[in-house]
Amino acid sequence: MLTQSAMSARTAAFVERLRELGWIEGRSVAMEYRWAEGRSERMADIASEFVRLKVAVIVTGGTAAVVAAKQATSAIPIVFGAAGDPVRLGLVASLAQPGGNVTGLSSQSADLPGKRLDLLRGVVPDLRRVAVMTNIGSPIGVLEVDEVQAAARTLGLEIVRLEIRRPDDIGPALESLKGGADALYVVTDPLVNSNRIRINTLANTARLPTMHGERAYVEAGGLMSYGTNYPHLFRRAAEQVDKILRGAKPGDIPVEQPTKFDLVINLTTAKALGITVPLALLASADEVIE
Repeated sequence: MLTQSAMSARTAAFVERLRELGWIEGRSVAMEYRWAEGRSERMADIASEFVRLKVAVIVTGGTAAVVAAKQATSAIPIVFGAAGDPVRLGLVASLAQPGGNVTGLSSQSADLPGKRLDLLRGVVPDLRRVAVMTNIGSPIGVLEVDEVQAAARTLGLEIVRLEIRRPDDIGPALESLKGGADALYVVTDPLVNSNRIRINTLANTARLPTMHGERAYVEAGGLMSYGTNYPHLFRRAAEQVDKILRGAKPGDIPVEQPTKFDLVINLTTAKALGITVPLALLASADEVIE
């Protein structure tokens, strides 16, 4: 329920795995696709529409989408292909025994914020202050900022919070830094995703190295990203859907944790910022964009 372009690789991985499991779109299974196009307010309407259609399973992408789906139905099985901290958000009772009608794949790993900050230190040797941009209307975004703050204390870094609620807040938020940060950590969210080119353009103009959670942000001019491999999560989500279609209850299917993570570096951006990426870091990257 994010944007169609952002979800294309994940959707393809999901459909491919379903096919391998015997569910062929248009033959043994019918699929209805809806996209919120970065507008979280549309997700409730989409979820309600799926309930009216009486679908067998609702598959969501992103935390806001599964929250909307859960609010719309307690009967139709829901599988989230990716959601942050589903227990703290009240989506499931526990990872091992979700209960209710919801299960899926967590996109969060406890050490991700610390790993991202550590990677930033690798390319910004004198890193002291990190600005963190987040949509404060996003529950999981607020949780991640808290995790970044805790990781920063361990690493001896200072955090500057940049809180946004709408696209018009992005420019003023970055302008407010006035050179008072050494890097920008961007918390992934539908609002932020829809404005990733603008965010990176403004950050690069301000000569702020950026850290993101997804590859698409680095393709859009960001310096680097480290996070869950989402197509891999959605392949595993297809396996959970297969179990449900064959009679399993979602509440009995454990929520799984991410096991595959990607480091992506944009060398073109690095050169534009005058940053020399250490060879060891380049060698460890899963992808280098030039």
